[in-house]
Amino acid sequence: MCNVVVTGGSGFIGRAVVAKFRERGARVTIVDREPSPYPEDEGVVHVQGDLKDAAVRERAIGPGADGIIHLAAITSVLKSVEMPAETYAENVAITHELLELARIHEVPRFILASTNAVVGDVGTATITPDLPLAPLTPYGATKAACEMLMSGYAGAYGVRTTALRFTNVYGPGMSHKDSFIPRLMRAALAGEGVKVYGDGQQKRDLVFLDDIVSGITGAWDTQYTGRAILGGGRSVSVLDMIEGVRAVTGAEIPVEHVPAPGGEMPAVIVDVSGSADTIGYTPSYDLKAGLAATWEYFRKAAAVTG
Repeated sequence: MCNVVVTGGSGFIGRAVVAKFRERGARVTIVDREPSPYPEDEGVVHVQGDLKDAAVRERAIGPGADGIIHLAAITSVLKSVEMPAETYAENVAITHELLELARIHEVPRFILASTNAVVGDVGTATITPDLPLAPLTPYGATKAACEMLMSGYAGAYGVRTTALRFTNVYGPGMSHKDSFIPRLMRAALAGEGVKVYGDGQQKRDLVFLDDIVSGITGAWDTQYTGRAILGGGRSVSVLDMIEGVRAVTGAEIPVEHVPAPGGEMPAVIVDVSGSADTIGYTPSYDLKAGLAATWEYFRKAAAVTG
């Protein structure tokens, strides 16, 4: 039986990853501050606690682990600007400690949830995995530092490390999130509108949750060492997102245009074609199908909570 450790396993992406590996018959150890969403049985072990605590890390990772999928992190850009030292401690220092445990216990795989923010603002150019690292925020800088640590551990100790650079992930299970798609879904449920920065023509790449899970399992199976981009492969404007949600919900969702904050990126356009060659990744969900599945989740969750 395969033994996989998932940090952040109680989170939005983590829950889906754990479910997929359990479906594949793996034994999964979840490490998270939050309680486990799964009943603990012979196939799921939950270590609840803070990864800054050495005892928590050591309870989760030991001899016999086949790999670590490291999803836990501070992911808010704004929070990273407000608290750079804490972001470093949560993102870089913990990643280094986990890599050390992988080295000591000869854990062969290490997969990191990274970000395209490691390359900074490239305007409307297409982002590829081989662009130079040029982060513009503490968040992007910490993920770039993690990628460099992983490269060093791969080169010196043979740990097969994969940095998966996610774009904007959406899908069922994200009702607690404050990114734009869940805000649109909540607005549709409440009969309210949303605020849009500037003219709403800025472009973003959206990737459905199931495609992210597919990319993670692809990295696990291929044991590819390096970087790969996980995105939808097609960028859409903010106004396109609104129209897409209007179409699947039937809601009006009025729009109020407000001034864009400084540093608002004009576009996030990624090339995912190389990920097919390295980890066998090809996104399968288009925006309409993904938004429909997400709306169904929000609608059912609202019915349960009233």
